Amino acid sequence: MEPWQAALLGVVEGLTEFLPVSSTGHLILVSQWLGLQGESVKTFEVVIQSGALAAVLGLYRHRVAAMGRGLLGRDPDGRRLLANLFVSFLPAVAAGAALHQLIKARLFATWPVVAALAAGGIVMVLADRWLRGGRRRQAMAIDGVTLGMAALIGCAQCLALWPGTSRAMATMVAGMLLGLSATAAAEYSFLLALPTLGAATLLDLMKGGDVLLQELGGASVALGFVTAAVVAALAIRGFIQYLTRHGLALFGWYRIALAVLVWMVVPS
Repeated sequence: MEPWQAALLGVVEGLTEFLPVSSTGHLILVSQWLGLQGESVKTFEVVIQSGALAAVLGLYRHRVAAMGRGLLGRDPDGRRLLANLFVSFLPAVAAGAALHQLIKARLFATWPVVAALAAGGIVMVLADRWLRGGRRRQAMAIDGVTLGMAALIGCAQCLALWPGTSRAMATMVAGMLLGLSATAAAEYSFLLALPTLGAATLLDLMKGGDVLLQELGGASVALGFVTAAVVAALAIRGFIQYLTRHGLALFGWYRIALAVLVWMVVPS
């Protein structure tokens, strides 16, 4: 992997990790376009997610600090948020542990990603239309999440184990349909990424970290990490501003258009 390729994948990761368009799906498509293949590349695509997580830790440090105080019994709201995130995290842990090898062997490919992009795009367009139709109750802040809501959001997150679905899409749409405001649903999704993507990164490092460093080198991994962190921080700020004003539909149509474009361009 050349340095410019590592940087490009970092940019793709940072731009797409917290947008409802599937970072994994985009990384798979771009990696194949660049001619990068093999287990080390798949591990790289997962590991550079930690750069995007660093951006969340920086931007939402007040929430993270509140959860830390809650763990020590000094912040009830922080403790409640921490408990909710733990409940949301559990379904993906169970499903991921059971299906990890099957997913990497069967679904890290072009056509499964294209199918998931298209299906998720349709869901987003329909969900946005429903939400804008005035049929939802008054939107709640993140402190309004209950354990039951957290469990449902966690179940929705399991859909994102299929590359191309988008963890952000599944959790945001679920949160908004359950009554969260767009900002609260996005923030909850970002915070839920910390344990979910953190665990996925550690799992891949344990299983393929040595091969990753031998084949791609530490410089490429570091470059992808830093690029993803910087771009993700910028993307999060812009996305929140857009989402609160315009909703999800544009991202849904983008997913559908991308799926159609890949279907037309890539040979079967």
